[in-house]
Amino acid sequence: MSPQEVESIEIDLLLEAIFRRYGYDFRRYARASIERRVRLFLSQSGGTTIAEMIPRLLRDADFFARMAQYFSVPVTEMFRDPFVYQALRRQIIPLLRTWPHVKIWHAGCASGEEIYSLAILLREEGLYERVTIYATDFNDTALAQARAGIYSLEKIRDATRNYQLAGGQAAFSDYYHAGPDAAVIDADLRRRITFANHNLAVDQAFGDMHLILCRNVLIYFNRELQNHSLELFRNSLVNGGFLCLGSKEDLAFSSVAGHFKTVDAEAKIYKKIEAAP
Repeated sequence: MSPQEVESIEIDLLLEAIFRRYGYDFRRYARASIERRVRLFLSQSGGTTIAEMIPRLLRDADFFARMAQYFSVPVTEMFRDPFVYQALRRQIIPLLRTWPHVKIWHAGCASGEEIYSLAILLREEGLYERVTIYATDFNDTALAQARAGIYSLEKIRDATRNYQLAGGQAAFSDYYHAGPDAAVIDADLRRRITFANHNLAVDQAFGDMHLILCRNVLIYFNRELQNHSLELFRNSLVNGGFLCLGSKEDLAFSSVAGHFKTVDAEAKIYKKIEAAP
């Protein structure tokens, strides 16, 4: 048996141990991505083999928590893909206004930049006071950053440019308080947001959502987990609700394809419909 085959067995055992001990199911994440992240953690934790990490993570929750951070991919920025926010402003928010109260779920919110972008958009469109937003991620460290709403000035400069490209209607500086090294998002933008830990692989649906955003998360899942997550979103949406995915994701060939129609192909926005018989 080759060293690569032995390593593959070690990774299988590691992921099984994580699931049975902590309930986090990384077994259905894209294999190449998981392998890279396990090797990276191994090298940076000073270990020699993957197998030797298994007894430690079973008995040391802090060790597992450090490892789990490597399985999360918090790559995000404010108003990422500005054309998506333009599409939400033009095509989706006018329809959301038809409901007396709007529930929004942002799954995989990472460190919060995109959820605050959405909050700004909703405020500018006069809908913020009628929404409840749920921002979830399985990464507690990222969630803590999102709750704090503190970002580097470099990120704020990039966000200003994206905000303008997204059709922002005010001065972006109206939405944060700048210090010498960082900026804090206006507390009022956090008022309608509930941050919570949620794992798409094992946790349940959120009910009666009118809009779900899950952007650039599914690309790290294998096909089985992608379909599981999409079914979760379908079951969480009201009829006529909307789903927004990432730029490299779509519903084609998925198990829910017949339950949605495309609203904006470029922005990857879909509307839930009754499935064809």
